[in-house]
Amino acid sequence: MNPRRLRIALSLTLASTALLPGCGLLPGGGDDRSTVKVWLMRGSASDAFMKRFTKDFEKRHGNLDLDIKVQEWTGIGEKVEAALKDGDGPDVIEVGNTQVAQYVDQGGLEDLTLESARDLGMEDWLPGLAEPGRYDGGQYGIPWYAANRVVIYNKDLFAQAGIKQPPTTRQQWLADTRRLDAGGTQGIYLAGQDWYTLAGFIWDEGGDLAKEKAGSWQGVLDTPAALRGMDFYRQLQALGDGPPDADEEHPPQAEEFAAGDVAQIIAVPGAARAIEAKNPKLKGKLGYFPVPGKTARKPGAVFTGGSDLVVRDGTDERKGAVEVVKALAGEKWQKDLARTMDYVPNKTTLASAVSGEAGVAAMAAGAARGRATPNSPQWAAVEADNPIKAYMSKVLAGGDPAREAKAASGRITKSLDDAGS
Repeated sequence: MNPRRLRIALSLTLASTALLPGCGLLPGGGDDRSTVKVWLMRGSASDAFMKRFTKDFEKRHGNLDLDIKVQEWTGIGEKVEAALKDGDGPDVIEVGNTQVAQYVDQGGLEDLTLESARDLGMEDWLPGLAEPGRYDGGQYGIPWYAANRVVIYNKDLFAQAGIKQPPTTRQQWLADTRRLDAGGTQGIYLAGQDWYTLAGFIWDEGGDLAKEKAGSWQGVLDTPAALRGMDFYRQLQALGDGPPDADEEHPPQAEEFAAGDVAQIIAVPGAARAIEAKNPKLKGKLGYFPVPGKTARKPGAVFTGGSDLVVRDGTDERKGAVEVVKALAGEKWQKDLARTMDYVPNKTTLASAVSGEAGVAAMAAGAARGRATPNSPQWAAVEADNPIKAYMSKVLAGGDPAREAKAASGRITKSLDDAGS
């Protein structure tokens, strides 16, 4: 047994021993109250939600107090790393779903595999939250909430083009977008470097951005499947005036859509607020549909953003921390959070909780097919100087896709190797 697994086994043994009657060391076992320290991120939950949750949780757990502190996203990586090494740091931390692996790799998180299988219904979790929370055979990140891209469309422009229903397949999507791309209207505004959207097309084809082989990570943009995904992106991107050498924020695509001559963008539903603020005439004229898949049976794959909940390794409040995670990830508070914040709940079985909101419902349908970036602890090094963006621009400018994909794959491999050495 490797040292980490041995330590986990010993921790579980000690935890079981602590449950013996008369111990008085755990919440509920004596007169002393315990405090569970929780870090949540700015914007993840409203003040009202946190107050409701705290009041209910403390009522149900008589000897536990909650100390919830809100953290800023800027600089959070370094702050979490420091907190995980601090013996008096937070017990429960909200982290971005794609960040879990790097914190596990540093030896800073509790393995919650047992609780996931026994108490948390992990079989129904959204894959885009669950998979990046898994590392080296253990479940360390517990899915909390998700958000992903959908297609936001201008209902008036669709009606003028004679399109009565949103497309449900990729080929119909292309055909409808060609129809929309006429008479001064852009069929779609799709920036050339929107690599999260590209990733979904690649996953739909059975490809990936990088794969682990024989213990090391390698870029795989040059596989036939990944190249097919890039070819679909090229066809779709050509049906509008999105810049081939910039991403979706330069300029902000919501502002481009607000001009009124763009039929579609691919964005999170919340972008509609920015669109309507920029052009109030579009209020009530925006629709949503999931990114179409290769067949009508299921939507296309999408990158899933969102958060997981983790427990600091070695915390003295492990039992209380797990209770907090179980409550936040449980059905009652998942439904509350989703309705309060317009998120996708952490389980496919809870999608009906947001069925009344068109944008969130479209997001939930796509989330069932969600994925996350490659689960390497060093993936952040790739994004820091993203070769995928440069690859996309070169292909859209007429470069040979196979040659450019091979070069980009080599850069991904080097970034992952250098960061891990």
